[in-house]
Amino acid sequence: MVTSLISKSIIEIIKSHDGPCLLNEDGFEIKYKAFAKNIEKIGVQLSSIDLKNNKICALVLPNGMDMAMTFLALANFVTVSPLNPNYTKEEFIFFLKDLNCEFVVADKNASNALIEAAKHLEIRLFYLNSDVSKNGLSIKSLPTSSTCLLDKNKGDDFCLILHTSGTTSRPKQVQLSCTNIISSALNIADVLKLKKADRGLNIMPLFHIHGLIASLLSSIIVGSSLVCTSGFNALNFYANIKKFNPTWLTAVPTMYQAILSRASRHKEIIKAANLRLLRSSSAAMPVATIEALERVFQCPVIEAYGMTEASHQMASNFLNSIRKPGSVGKPAGPEIALFKNNKLLTLENTVGEIVIKGANVTKGYKNNEKANEENFFDGWFKTGDLGKFDEDGFLFISGRIKEIINKGGEKISPQEVDEALMKHEAVFQAVCFSMKHEKLGEDIAAAVVLKEGKTADQKELRTHLSKSITAFKIPKQILILSEIPKGNTGKIQRIGLAKKLGLEV
Repeated sequence: MVTSLISKSIIEIIKSHDGPCLLNEDGFEIKYKAFAKNIEKIGVQLSSIDLKNNKICALVLPNGMDMAMTFLALANFVTVSPLNPNYTKEEFIFFLKDLNCEFVVADKNASNALIEAAKHLEIRLFYLNSDVSKNGLSIKSLPTSSTCLLDKNKGDDFCLILHTSGTTSRPKQVQLSCTNIISSALNIADVLKLKKADRGLNIMPLFHIHGLIASLLSSIIVGSSLVCTSGFNALNFYANIKKFNPTWLTAVPTMYQAILSRASRHKEIIKAANLRLLRSSSAAMPVATIEALERVFQCPVIEAYGMTEASHQMASNFLNSIRKPGSVGKPAGPEIALFKNNKLLTLENTVGEIVIKGANVTKGYKNNEKANEENFFDGWFKTGDLGKFDEDGFLFISGRIKEIINKGGEKISPQEVDEALMKHEAVFQAVCFSMKHEKLGEDIAAAVVLKEGKTADQKELRTHLSKSITAFKIPKQILILSEIPKGNTGKIQRIGLAKKLGLEV
């Protein structure tokens, strides 16, 4: 890991490289040197804005090269908060107000919801002028002929704010510094042995920590190139593999499951592919899915463990090293320990709450002292996840503390039930979750998607489970669905799933 990069600004890192940087789906390519000049031009434009408070800017753009370039440019001079372009007016009002942002950057296709929300809050909305093949990116209505007067973000300067998912409480604002995100990108590049010659394929949303750091910034850190797609689309995934010949990509398990479902139709493309690894994070990857991916693509699947508060990566399996089924690997950046009964654990195979500290970990939430007091202690951050280390130092995740199902006093890890369901030959996707119960407090339910051409019913699946898990862990209801509802980033969220599926009022 090149630790000297941690103290640099993003533009300094970009200036240190040459060759191809970012590509769009049409194949247009921008090189590092040209991109650095474009960033300086945007810095000049930002200098003309009368910034009054905290230099926070909301960024609302669809996935693609413009989004990647604009984020990297703005993060040099202000604190950027990328937001999902598909938010409703009410959601935009909440997030923009919560951020107390100075201005918003969008493009000519900005939704009415965003326009109306910005108008309602009297926040300045600037539009992007995109002509990457000629003049690059610029912000409309702002001058370009003066000198950049803004200091460049580096070190402990905040450059990124992302909200937590807020499935059980008000979303919290995670403040990330340049040191945080650059440290994490370096950790990821180190684990994956990324080199300048690599080419990534980004299919992750760039309003999410996974896409921003694991896909985008880790590519920039090593001076490699990245194809910026318009987002994940299983229908054109293989066409992009054929067209751009990437060496790696990172995604969430549900995306990989959709990719696998179409693999039999694209055997020639897969055979000719140049993929040297597939990386998975943001949710637990079923062992059966890992095995299928490695069999089909003939390359290792590197499962990692991350979260927004850690600028993404905390632990990972390592390339060209021992990998254990069901484990997220070993610490890959921050220190990791387990916490139970108000003390750090040292025993192997003992479950506790996962806690972390390191250069990539946020120093605290913005304007939320209660959350900071609850989640930080002696330099450690409580992740809210349960896990254990085995005798070889591999970390196994039991699940989110808030996702653990308490069935009349019996504590059940939903991930364990997922894995048991996935071992049935007809099951393509499975997720176990909590549902309310009048006497027990909580009971177990599961949603299942079957493989194409396969059949199974609830009785058969319950019988299958009885052979591998104890009776109290078997779901009361197993719903056979064509698709399991997902969040904005493609992740399946257990909390609230019972209500989404009509099992609770």
